[in-house]
Amino acid sequence: MFEKGAKNLITDVAGLYVGHAQDDVIKTGVTVLTAERPFVAGVHIMGGAPGTRETALLSPERLVQEVDALVLSGGSAFGLDAASGVMDGLRAAGRGFAVGDQQVPIVPAAILFDLINGGDKAWGQNPYAALGRAAFEAASADFDLGTVGAGTGALTADLKGGLGSASVTFDGITVGALVAVNALGRVTIGDGPQFWAAPFEMGAEFGGLGTGAFDPSARPLVKGHRDGATTIAIVATDAILTQAQATRMATAAHDGMARAIYPAHTPMDGDLVFAAATGARALRDPLMDTLHLGNAAALCLSRAIARAVYEATPAAHDPLPTWAEKFG
Repeated sequence: MFEKGAKNLITDVAGLYVGHAQDDVIKTGVTVLTAERPFVAGVHIMGGAPGTRETALLSPERLVQEVDALVLSGGSAFGLDAASGVMDGLRAAGRGFAVGDQQVPIVPAAILFDLINGGDKAWGQNPYAALGRAAFEAASADFDLGTVGAGTGALTADLKGGLGSASVTFDGITVGALVAVNALGRVTIGDGPQFWAAPFEMGAEFGGLGTGAFDPSARPLVKGHRDGATTIAIVATDAILTQAQATRMATAAHDGMARAIYPAHTPMDGDLVFAAATGARALRDPLMDTLHLGNAAALCLSRAIARAVYEATPAAHDPLPTWAEKFG
């Protein structure tokens, strides 16, 4: 049986920490996931327009098998510089992959497009390295949801997006998800307040409103093709996984994105899922447990997507309403 984690956050996976930093004038931000020690990571990309850094080294055949942090950032390609700030923080802490007498922090990153969201983008110097360092230094087992971190400037087709998280436990294993929702499509059904993720809701974590009416003959409402999109996520577990198994968990987690966003994985989205495994618990049945890990990751991700939008809060110059402003 799957049960909701104690915090209902990705940090229910013991040893993981999440930090946010944002600039409310620019309407953008950064979210960092790090841990007490290096952890196994994988990635799977299904969107047609991704923006990434250091994802190639997450292939199972590469030399480096563990990372020190994962970064989700706004800012489109500018936001990839957030990983530099995180690397600075890790290096100052003596963290990184040992090469001779040097430590090289390994920090894969993914970005979303939030450059057309009502914020002031006329910066003189790229702000993302500083935001990355601040997010790393703010990392904690407790963190906020909604209009924070990488979700600060996020938008969906018709509502303000945001930053969400959720978790489950089963057979002594914990699985969690963390997501910045900036989708081309919608997370609610038709003109109503119900979420696509409603069948997977645990308790009333995003309103307990049940499912809505869907007209399959209607074309989906999406952002204009020039407006930018992308939903970027991390799923995590305390299980012992190889990099190949972590990659499989990331792949399966995309089911959760498809259940919660309509449409998902479009040519204009850069939809991406990282997977992280802290290696605290052995799998009893590697084949079946890997199946359940993928299912749990998808379950958590769909719920985290709905929570991101449900928890969003209004700010000056927002081009779209929050869920609460429209339906609350």
